Amino acid sequence: MKVVYDAEVDVLRILFSDAAIEESDEDRPGTILDYDVEGNIVGIEILDASKRMPNPRSIEHGMMSRVAYAG
Repeated sequence: MKVVYDAEVDVLRILFSDAAIEESDEDRPGTILDYDVEGNIVGIEILDASKRMPNPRSIEHGMMSRVAYAG
């Protein structure tokens, strides 16, 4: 799993797989689900992330710390 926050466009991406994205659907306003060719969810994009959570960058850093600790 990979979590990336792009402050320039204010999007938080949570990637569950490196599979190619075949289709994307806006599940709810501002939340996009990405699917692979088999229909599995491979990612979630949260638009306007800084308006939906206090500090989206902290989620990215928190995940990076856990990965480093687990490695």
